[in-house]
Amino acid sequence: MSTDAQQQEQGGGPDAARDWQRWHEGRVVAVAAPYGPLSLTGTHWLSDYPEGRIPAVPGHWRDGGDEVVLTAAAEDGIVIDGKPLTGEIRLGADRGPIDDSRVAQGQRRLVVLRREGLWAVRDFDPGSAARHAFSTIEATPYDPRWALPGTFRPYDGERTVRVANADGAERGLGLGGEIAFTVDGDEHTLQVAVEPDGSLWAVFADATSGNSSYRFRFLRPGAPAADGRVDVDFNRALLPPCAFADHFICPFPPPGNTLTAAVPAGERNRIDA
Repeated sequence: MSTDAQQQEQGGGPDAARDWQRWHEGRVVAVAAPYGPLSLTGTHWLSDYPEGRIPAVPGHWRDGGDEVVLTAAAEDGIVIDGKPLTGEIRLGADRGPIDDSRVAQGQRRLVVLRREGLWAVRDFDPGSAARHAFSTIEATPYDPRWALPGTFRPYDGERTVRVANADGAERGLGLGGEIAFTVDGDEHTLQVAVEPDGSLWAVFADATSGNSSYRFRFLRPGAPAADGRVDVDFNRALLPPCAFADHFICPFPPPGNTLTAAVPAGERNRIDA
């Protein structure tokens, strides 16, 4: 039987492989973009700088309760919404694309972040060493055996579990249900968050994690059908942002989300030149 025929029989096909290749190439471009994850050079929690001065970050930043208060002088070179800032401004958390964030200094973008009541400033610099060292994302070519049918089982209500994060802190992770799927005749489940658009998000590890792939990965299935059916395509397992820069605060897999099976599919590791 030809390779294409085998893929068709297993639910894949040349179109699926071509779609995956386009997805993979798009991921490499997005990661390497000027304000992609490789450009993050720091996440600075304001609670660590009670005097308001963050090393190597211009301006004076303080926690104003429901907002961050930024004070800048002309020599700081800070621009707000495209206009130079001299004086004080109150800022909320940035929620859009990095290159649309309100605060800039030259090519840098200073992004306001809030997590569990704490404020931080993230520094994105297109000239970062990590961005210029990056070559590509190591990924396994499309394998139809890892495009699996699954079932979404919602919880009665959202649950929050405390999990360690990549920066060493522990934070809450909201979970809305689980997806069930079968690998080599054995059923496995992953707890998932439900995004505002109905799509799902899992943080998982497997028997390859920390060996032939990064220590954990993300999976983002689409929204399940009305009867709970959902595509669980490990070909599109993602490296988390912290695989590209140490300054992200990615959550580690919650209890139960470390698969005993090996998943030799999807993105595996970041490759530098």
